[in-house]
Amino acid sequence: MSKLGLIIKREYLTRVTRRSFILATLLTPLGFAVFFVVVGFIFAYESDDSKRIAVIDKEGILQGSLKDEKNLYFKFVDTDLETLRRDFKQFDYDGILLLPPIKNMLDQTYTVFYYSDKQPTLDIETLIRQRINSGLRDYKIEQLKLEREQLKALDTRVELDPEPIDPDSSDKTTKLTGAIAAGIGSIMGIIMYMTVFIYGMMVMRSVMEEKTTRIVEVMISSVKPFQLMLGKIIGVGAVGLTQVAIWAILIPLISLGVNVVFGFDANQMNTATAAELNPDDTEAMIMLAMRELGRQNWLLILPLFIVYFLGGYFLYSSLFAAVGSAMGDDLGEGQSLTLPITIPVIIAFYIMFVAVQAPNSSLAVWSSIFPLFSPIVMPARLAFGPPVWEVALSIAVLVATCIFFVWLSGRIYRVGILMYGKKVTFKELGKWLFYKD
Repeated sequence: MSKLGLIIKREYLTRVTRRSFILATLLTPLGFAVFFVVVGFIFAYESDDSKRIAVIDKEGILQGSLKDEKNLYFKFVDTDLETLRRDFKQFDYDGILLLPPIKNMLDQTYTVFYYSDKQPTLDIETLIRQRINSGLRDYKIEQLKLEREQLKALDTRVELDPEPIDPDSSDKTTKLTGAIAAGIGSIMGIIMYMTVFIYGMMVMRSVMEEKTTRIVEVMISSVKPFQLMLGKIIGVGAVGLTQVAIWAILIPLISLGVNVVFGFDANQMNTATAAELNPDDTEAMIMLAMRELGRQNWLLILPLFIVYFLGGYFLYSSLFAAVGSAMGDDLGEGQSLTLPITIPVIIAFYIMFVAVQAPNSSLAVWSSIFPLFSPIVMPARLAFGPPVWEVALSIAVLVATCIFFVWLSGRIYRVGILMYGKKVTFKELGKWLFYKD
């Protein structure tokens, strides 16, 4: 086996066999599943904080229409407000709701007064508003002698169902396609952002450890500095691909298990369309979203994601390796050196959120071609089907930039890896580029 192969094998095996790597790889998908299940239960949780409210409605505005709901109970009383407030502790009430007379039926604002020693919780306050609003609507309809059916006709729910220009096109979409594409793009962009930082920093720490422990001095006697740097980058990159591949297998399996446990049946939505669904039917909307996920062109998206993963990883990890070789025992001095590397990554991360909202905007298009941004921005656009020429140009520019940065980092690495006891500046790094071998 070549020296480069031995370095790659060493970097790969020492990391994939660690207990921390195994636990993180196996438990991360499970952790995400548990997180989403717990969040689902939290949002589905109904408060057991019940309230009994005395209602003073002298005008009979909401008599018969203000009904109990969940943990909210209303009691209409004939007692005046002053008596209730004075003897409030003798009654089994949590609050007093005063409904003043309506002076003008055409007013769009109506203020009610709620008396209580404790501020109502957000969910209780929302329920009170909803119930009063509903009852007040019914009261105004009766007083103004309006036809209910005609008023219902005014409440029109507008739905947008995208259709292709060519009726024979196979690109049949639903109103959820844009949301699904945005979700896929956001997830892929976040994964790219995390992996660039995690594995790039991993390369930098590996270089620093070997430099500070002087192990690198022994290794340099057998291999060239560029081979050592490239071996580290490829080895750690292989670790990242291994982890991503395992997640790509585990996450769908765990998602399927969660769907089975909670009783979702994907076959029920095979023939459903967006227009046939009730937006309040959460289970139906979830199943339609799952169907839309299955209709994405994963045979194109996943290979391109791997291409951009490798491109972004090689580009940034080579720079991190160069910085790691230039750093000494003082980790604080590395902050100024890593700042120019992290700034483009952070900028690309924020552009990614713009790209999923407007994937064809000028900012999204040119950022997905610019090599320092494209590993994060372009994966966020893949689910929206960007033009082939944009993807091809982006990959070509990214590959060329990767080759240049790997060569550039190698020039710095060969000098910095054996440099001790000297504080490195950007000016010094520039000089290293032109040192002769």
